[in-house]
Amino acid sequence: MVKLVLMHKADSIYEDEPDVVYDFPRSYLNAVREAVGDWIVYYEPVKAGPRGYFAVAKIDRVIPKPRVEGRFLAMIAPGSFLPFDREVPRILKGRPMEAALTEPDGTPKKGGAVQLAVRRLPEADFARIVDLGLPQELEQIEAARYDPQPAELAEGAEPFRRPVLERLTRRPYRDVAFRRKVRDAYGYRCAMSGLMLRNGGGRPEVQAAHIRPVENQGSDSVRNGLSLSGTLHWMFDRGLISVADDCETILVSHNKVPGEVVGRLLVPDGKLVRPADPRNAPHPENLRWHRENVFGRALSEEPVSWV
Repeated sequence: MVKLVLMHKADSIYEDEPDVVYDFPRSYLNAVREAVGDWIVYYEPVKAGPRGYFAVAKIDRVIPKPRVEGRFLAMIAPGSFLPFDREVPRILKGRPMEAALTEPDGTPKKGGAVQLAVRRLPEADFARIVDLGLPQELEQIEAARYDPQPAELAEGAEPFRRPVLERLTRRPYRDVAFRRKVRDAYGYRCAMSGLMLRNGGGRPEVQAAHIRPVENQGSDSVRNGLSLSGTLHWMFDRGLISVADDCETILVSHNKVPGEVVGRLLVPDGKLVRPADPRNAPHPENLRWHRENVFGRALSEEPVSWV
C-alpha cells in the first residue's frame, strides 16, 4: 500500500465528491490501485483556490467508470473522510510540504511533478501534513476555547499524544473536528432558526448535526452537516423536520409538530440558512437520504409531547 496526494478542484468537470468518490484517468491507475486500503490527502491547486491540502480519506476500492472508456473511480471508504481543521499550504516557510516537490537546495520545484493530479506521498510527509491540518491537541484546543482552564487540562497535565492513524479513526476526535468545521461554516448560526445564541461565557449553543448518520455510512464532510440548535437537532434526528429537494425549503411533519411550535422555532420564510461558502452547502444526496429514510418515519409509532 502507499499513501497519495489527490488533486481536487471544487468546480472540476469530473464527477468527484471527495467523501464518496474520486474520478481519474487510466494514467494514474497503477498508483491508485497501490493505495487501496491506505490513506490519501486531498489537495486544491493554487489556481483553483486557497485551500491547499484540505482533507484526508481512505481508498476502499477502484472500479472502472461506467460507460466512460479510460476513466476510473476510487471509491472512498465510508466514514474515513475528514476535513482538515486548518488548511495546509503547499509551501511553508519557503519549503514544499512534499519531498517530491522539493529541489536539492530546498526550493520548490516548478512544473513536472507539481502538476500531477495523483502523487505518491511518503509516510513522513503524510504525518507532517496531517499534524498541521488536524493538530494532535485539537480536542484540548476545543475544550479550552471557552474555558481557559478546563478540568481535563489541569495544571501540569500533559495531553496524550496519539499516533496519526489512531487519531484519524478515533470517534471522539472526529466528532470534535466535524463540530468545529460545521459550526464555523454556518457562522455559529442555526441553519433552521437563523439564531446565533451564546451563553454567558461566549460558548455557542448551536450543535453540528450529521444529515446522514455515521452509522448509516454518512461522512464527516461539512456537506453532510447542518448547524442546528439543540431542539432542532433533536427534531431533525427524529424525522420531524427535513429539507426539500430544492435544498432550501424546510419540511415539517405537520401531523406531529403543532403550528405554534413551527412559528417559534423556524425562520419566518421557511428557508434554510446557507453557509457563507457555497462549497459547504448540504449535498443534495445527503438531504435526499434524510427525506427518504428519516423524515416522517422514525416517530410513526412514538407519541410526541410538546408540553
